[in-house]
Amino acid sequence: MEGTDSLYEIRVSTAIKEIRIFSFFDQVNLVILANCIVKKTQKTPKNALELALKLKKEYFKNKDNEQA
Repeated sequence: MEGTDSLYEIRVSTAIKEIRIFSFFDQVNLVILANCIVKKTQKTPKNALELALKLKKEYFKNKDNEQA
């Protein structure tokens, strides 16, 4: 996703819903699923992206603190 600091979107489509899962990579082989939304419009809500970026930042901060 452009402008989202290596944040990725996993799309899940069902017969009645469009679900988006925001994720990011930790190293090469580990995918972290941050949060998800049920899409109701074409545009992704800004607060959902902000939450995913916040969770990513917290994840790496906590990981760094555990390794120190």
